[in-house]
Amino acid sequence: MAAALVLAFVGGLLFGSFLTVVAHRVPRGESVVGGRSHCPRCGAQIAAHDNLPVVSWLVLRGRSRCCGERISPRYPLTELTLAVLWMATVAVLWDDPTEIALGLVFTFTLLAVTLTDLERRVIPNKILLASAVAGVAIVTVGDPSSLPERAIAAVAAGGVLFLVVLAYPKGMGLGDVKLTALMGLYLGGNVAPAVLVALLAGSLVGLAMIARQGPAARKQAIPFGPFLALGGLVGLLTGDQLVDLYLSTFS
Repeated sequence: MAAALVLAFVGGLLFGSFLTVVAHRVPRGESVVGGRSHCPRCGAQIAAHDNLPVVSWLVLRGRSRCCGERISPRYPLTELTLAVLWMATVAVLWDDPTEIALGLVFTFTLLAVTLTDLERRVIPNKILLASAVAGVAIVTVGDPSSLPERAIAAVAAGGVLFLVVLAYPKGMGLGDVKLTALMGLYLGGNVAPAVLVALLAGSLVGLAMIARQGPAARKQAIPFGPFLALGGLVGLLTGDQLVDLYLSTFS
């Protein structure tokens, strides 16, 4: 397993670099496959040796070589985060290759939409659609018998959050509904604890803001996508244990 964990970490770094491109370009309507990386300030093309995950940022001390523009630490942090998540996915789901494949795509998706929702307050349909296609393809090849359960979970989870959006339209959007449906596809029955964790985390943050800022906090919009992503990670890595705990406690 040690070799697989190292491979997952390195792969996470490499795909984490691509993830930052996806999160930056997709909301802006730019192609993620065409065009080399370039400096956002002066437009100079970034050389390959200056585009290595984490390493280049450290060597350049967080500044672009061409014009000295500050490079946000978000980039190496994103690469490291995906690397750690991929390692955790492989370690936890080691006995099930299909679940590992799903987990790698799922964590990539969750991190990407977290970045876009935090920066642009949007969960791009293109990212969700690509992830849904990849998820269906993986399940069709590796575990086709689970497709009906996953489809039901997607419809049920998305439907529940859609009702929440109807009741509280200022708090969430349809992007959150679509993301929740996607979580149902990837997690199956484990989407239930995932959604509960997301709602609980979002509520706690909201209450903390109200306690600190008073009634004015109610007028501040906070993206819900990151909370759903947190719930999705919990559902992926500990969902089975949480469901078993619930059933053993209340059955």
